[in-house]
Amino acid sequence: MRPLPEQVVHDPIEAGPYRMAMGLTVVPDSDWFELDACYPPEMAEKRRLLLELHAAVFAATPGSEPACAEALTMVAAHLTNRHPDWFSATGRLLSNGLTGETWDRDSINPLELAGRLVQEDLCIVQIISERPVFTAGVLCFPSRWRLSEKIGRALAEVHGPVPLYADRLAAPVDRFMRHLKPGRIVGRLNWSVVDDPALFQPGGKWRTERNEAITADNAGEKLFFRVERQTLRVLPATGAILFGIRVHVYPLRRVAPARLAAAVRALPDDIAHYKSLPSFRTALLAHLDNAP
Repeated sequence: MRPLPEQVVHDPIEAGPYRMAMGLTVVPDSDWFELDACYPPEMAEKRRLLLELHAAVFAATPGSEPACAEALTMVAAHLTNRHPDWFSATGRLLSNGLTGETWDRDSINPLELAGRLVQEDLCIVQIISERPVFTAGVLCFPSRWRLSEKIGRALAEVHGPVPLYADRLAAPVDRFMRHLKPGRIVGRLNWSVVDDPALFQPGGKWRTERNEAITADNAGEKLFFRVERQTLRVLPATGAILFGIRVHVYPLRRVAPARLAAAVRALPDDIAHYKSLPSFRTALLAHLDNAP
């Protein structure tokens, strides 16, 4: 069995003034999912969360069943075709050579099973009464939001707490979702700086209290650069959209300090507050400004 490749280091930082935009790029079919050296520990954490906190990390609304089933069909076909040395299918059985697991497709919700095969979290968005609605998800690695608070809601409501979203992105995102066509995968990246490397972070936004434990001297060890690689693909039979979220957590040293400092300074105050940067922003900038 061939080894897993090293983790890709994504750099979504843009130079210049802050702008809120979808920032979409075309993703080749071969790059739909990222499988890398982080697979074993990340999938072990997924298994733990699905066992111990199932209701917090998986949800599906009535009516999402066909879309969930189609999601598994497409994910399984992709993996067995692209990585036949790691994944195989025999009748209703799916085998994962990377974990040694074999699953009966009928033994578990199909979206949950799809989520147990890839490092990405997987969400289903369906167009209901002309609005994109979040109807199902296996969300083990949330970036400070809770599945239970978002499931069953329109995307405009899901993103309601995000500053500037309602004015600048709600209508364009809804329009894009309604017109996305099968056969095309699009992606985007976003970033944040966090003081906790854990992948499972359901809370922690809007913090303002200063974290006194973080200083300019130790910020490089205590802070982390968190990136979400998001992908969107239409499921052709149901017309639902499969939204994938791969979370990467990098040591701060993996990021160019001058570029990150400029990007942090360019953030509007409400966006910085939403990202909880006031907790350690002074220490972060001092560290970045003095980095070699």
